[in-house]
Amino acid sequence: MIAFVRGRVAGLTVSSAILEVGGVGLEVMCTPGTLADLRTGQEATLPTSMVVREDSMTLFGFADDDEKQTFELVQTASGVGPKLAQAMVACLTPDDLRRAVAADDVKTLTRVPGIGQKGAQRIILELKDRLGSPSVGAPSPSGPTDEPWRGQVHQGLVGLGWSTRDAEKAVEAVAPDAGETPDVAALLRAALRSLSKA
Repeated sequence: MIAFVRGRVAGLTVSSAILEVGGVGLEVMCTPGTLADLRTGQEATLPTSMVVREDSMTLFGFADDDEKQTFELVQTASGVGPKLAQAMVACLTPDDLRRAVAADDVKTLTRVPGIGQKGAQRIILELKDRLGSPSVGAPSPSGPTDEPWRGQVHQGLVGLGWSTRDAEKAVEAVAPDAGETPDVAALLRAALRSLSKA
């Protein structure tokens, strides 16, 4: 299996990064928060998890090893495939997920598109002893420092299946929370929460 990929970022799409490794362009599926930290032309190292299916081989990339391990762990719950696992790490940090599972917090888990009440209860039941406890004082990842956060959050929402109109409304809803140094991953999670309430 491919544990990590290091190379020049040759291109970025709404849901993936193309990394040039030894003259080969590898497409790595990433969360909007991970994509926000990548820049075309710069070197990047992404921990990866490869998902092999009968008809496809997909490489998922992550901001760090903790996010990767969480992605792999949540898939051990029944009904959680790679797409839903990616949505979970896109909406919630690994520590947020650990806290939600440890506290039987169904409401937090149902903020993830694709997880209903019963699904959240099943995930809590099956992952209770596997996810571990949240780390104390974990820093939250920070995003870019100016207006580009709007486009990144918007693209992330559209990439997760929301309509352009819904994404625009959600971006406007979280704009007051952006502050001087917007945290794209946190704003995306806030936007998803506002959409799940609507």
